[in-house]
Amino acid sequence: MSNRRDFLKTTAAVGGVAVANTLAAGAFAAGNDTIKVGLIGCGGRGRGAVRDILEAEEKINGANPKVEIVAVADVFKGQAEDAAKVFANEKSEHYGRYHKQIKIKPETVFDGLDAYEKLLKTDVNLVILATPPGFRPTHLEAAVKAGKNIFCEKPVCVDATGARKCYGLVEESKKKNLAIVAGTQRRHQKGYLESIKKIQDGMIGEVRAARCSWNGQGIWFHDRAANATDVEYQLNNWYHFMWVCGDHIVEQHVHNLDVINWVMGGPPVKACGMGGRANRKPGDPNVVGNIWDHFAVEYEYANGVRLFSYCRHLPGEEDVSETVFGSTGTFTTQKGGYRINGKPSGEDDISAYVQEHIDLLKSIRAGLPLNELKQVTDSTFTAVLGRNAAYACRELKWDAALAAAEDTMPKNLTMATKLTTSRAPVPGSWKLPPRA
Repeated sequence: MSNRRDFLKTTAAVGGVAVANTLAAGAFAAGNDTIKVGLIGCGGRGRGAVRDILEAEEKINGANPKVEIVAVADVFKGQAEDAAKVFANEKSEHYGRYHKQIKIKPETVFDGLDAYEKLLKTDVNLVILATPPGFRPTHLEAAVKAGKNIFCEKPVCVDATGARKCYGLVEESKKKNLAIVAGTQRRHQKGYLESIKKIQDGMIGEVRAARCSWNGQGIWFHDRAANATDVEYQLNNWYHFMWVCGDHIVEQHVHNLDVINWVMGGPPVKACGMGGRANRKPGDPNVVGNIWDHFAVEYEYANGVRLFSYCRHLPGEEDVSETVFGSTGTFTTQKGGYRINGKPSGEDDISAYVQEHIDLLKSIRAGLPLNELKQVTDSTFTAVLGRNAAYACRELKWDAALAAAEDTMPKNLTMATKLTTSRAPVPGSWKLPPRA
């Protein structure tokens, strides 16, 4: 299993020498060349990722940075133009000190549902994919085909069709020697790396069970703008619509599920669950959306270990944590920090959001590109499996769920498409589609 520590050891072994002749033509040319970055999806997470990669490069090369932001793309023209303006603002609190690295031109600001295609035709050699996750499989496929290194936000899909597409890109991206680092930043976080290494070394004995949770409050909601189309409205409220969000177990709780998969060395084989929609806005689903606000899922791994998973958007005590129960001890992040048998087991240093970009950039320059697509797809589909098991109120097995003809993306989508949104699933009413 690869992680930051393994990568750093490998990099040290080769002395950080770039192996330029092994790299895809469009990916990166040589060890000291500038890495040109394009952003696809100019919302909060995309803008945050730009800041993170610029800070990462600052930590690597100090006053001689070799990362430039050269293009931006978003469905909404105003969003793309605003991002370009904010990034270049010398007085910006977050981007001001990096303004010399902003090389965006009017002709490299793209908008529309095809904006990602336009950006991928430029000379960027690294793309940040930060749109709502329903679009991620399509954007990943296009970026791999174009030979670009990738930082992609999690999750990487919202249904079985998207998951199969992502799995199909794993070998293709490796053959092209492309780096793909995902937004599952705990995999790059020092405290997690130290703690999970101790678990894998046997400090808590044989893993017997696990628990994880993302129990938090509600999420933002935007009123419909005058004259907004259905697509514009739903994309502005993407978190609330299953086709583009995947429900909050997929969009958010994937982080915690990823940690347990990391500990277990892979994904579960089946799941059963329950949940519902109790406290979100009532009304027409075309207006209020159709995702749930609480899930409880029991997963089982191939060795019989059970994971008890909880996530909610309801008032009450918050709990974002993972716990692993072993035959001789317990690891937990509950109540903050990292502890094994009550004693500290790890300690963070810099922001994991920055560290994942440091690891990405170093791997590209060393000619040893990190590729996390398989593991993030595993963890994303773990969440999809749990969601669907809860919707159905029955046990679902991994292989059957992955093979299902489940495809939530509206067909022939344009900004003028009329969307009809089904109500949030009534527990027990959802049926697994037939095999694709």
